[in-house]
Amino acid sequence: MSTYMAKAETVERKWYVLDAANKPLGKTAVAAANILRGKHRPEFTPHVDCGEFVIIINASKAILTGNKLNQKEYITHSGYIGGLHRVSYRELMATRPEFAMELAVKGMLPHNSIGAKSFTRLKVYAGPDHKQAAQQPTPVEF
Repeated sequence: MSTYMAKAETVERKWYVLDAANKPLGKTAVAAANILRGKHRPEFTPHVDCGEFVIIINASKAILTGNKLNQKEYITHSGYIGGLHRVSYRELMATRPEFAMELAVKGMLPHNSIGAKSFTRLKVYAGPDHKQAAQQPTPVEF
C-alpha cells in the first residue's frame, strides 16, 4: 500500500466564510489557520500548500477574553533609538480590527514559504459585507 501525496497543481481550492461576531479572536484565528493550511482535508500533506481561501467578516465584533483587551499590546520597533511603539489591543481593536485578526492568524501559520503563501489567501473585513460574493463562499461554523 502506498501513501498518497497531494500535489499543489491538482489541489482545488474552495472559499469559506468565518463570522467572528461574539467569538474569541483566538478561536476564530485557529479555525482560519487550519483552513488556510488545509488541515481539514483528508489529503493534507505537510510539505504541500493544499489550503483554501478564507474570508473573515465582523472582525470588529470579535472579543478578547480575560483582561487581554487592557493588558495585551502590539509592540514594534523602528530600529532607531527611541523607536519603540506600543499599542494596546483596546486601541488596536477600535482602530484596526482587521490587522489584529491578521496578526493572530499569521502567528498560527508556519513561518516559511508555505505559510507566507497561505497568508495571501486570507481576506479580513471589519463589517458583515465582503467583496468575494462571486466566489460563492461556504459559511463555516466553529
